[in-house]
Amino acid sequence: MPNSPRLSVEGILLLIGLAIGWGINWPIMKFIINEIPPLTFRAFCLFFGGLGILALARASGLSLAMPVGYVKKILWVCLLNIVAWNVMATYGLSLLPAGRSALLGYTMPIWTVLLSVWVLHDRFTLRIGIALLLGIGGIAALMGESLIAWFSGPFNQQLLVGALLMIAAAWFWGAGTVLMKRWQIPLNTVVLTGWLLLLASLPIMIAAALVDGAMQQMPSTLALWGVVYNVFFAFMFCYWAWVRLVSLVPVSISSLSSLITPLIGVISSIYLLGEQPGWPEISATILILGAVAVVNFGGAKAGKSPAKVDPTL
Repeated sequence: MPNSPRLSVEGILLLIGLAIGWGINWPIMKFIINEIPPLTFRAFCLFFGGLGILALARASGLSLAMPVGYVKKILWVCLLNIVAWNVMATYGLSLLPAGRSALLGYTMPIWTVLLSVWVLHDRFTLRIGIALLLGIGGIAALMGESLIAWFSGPFNQQLLVGALLMIAAAWFWGAGTVLMKRWQIPLNTVVLTGWLLLLASLPIMIAAALVDGAMQQMPSTLALWGVVYNVFFAFMFCYWAWVRLVSLVPVSISSLSSLITPLIGVISSIYLLGEQPGWPEISATILILGAVAVVNFGGAKAGKSPAKVDPTL
């Protein structure tokens, strides 16, 4: 049921898969990039994830051909939604605790909602507005500690740079999501996801060769298993699930609903990395849960006007 104002059963299942798959991947990635250079790690996962998805699509009899007139649009979505997000988020994660990185990365819905009002002409309802304010409150809780220290005396520059990188990554992810919804690329979800990942791997591979250089030692077995998890679940399954979810409901609903993911990230970081969340993480968790509840429960409609149809569709 495309563009339903609520998550369907399929949408809920996709959301659960995303929340678990991407949520627990934050501490896994934090562990991996301590042993594998960030760009090398991302390039490997994107390349083999994209290749794997396209191979499955071809084996299923799907055409891999890109629709005429949409190649540039696919490249723009790839640049914003995949390349910019993966590079900035990975470096941001290297400077921050995994739980806080997940929460800041998922400020994406804030930018997505604002951009969807402008680009897609979505209605900005009271319910969406309340959820947005709760999300902004979550950012303020996480950023407040660094900003107070910045203005009052010595501050941790690494945490501030990491936070800004995560917020920038979230903006690019949101922009790419809105453009993907705006253009309605007429390509099977599986094939589109495969091409987005594979194309994104190419510039990141070049950057990895220039920046990371050759690896000095073999990663541990645990880190290699983490890479396997990333390729098959965090990339092949979760990216497909995200592209599919965006096609099912308005971006404001899919994006705000995805706020549940960083909560899994915080919880899994406590258990897997031994991180101890403080009041900023606890406050942000409460506010984010409130945003998810507001946007998905109560009221008969989410309030969305039809998006403009791209003239080339």
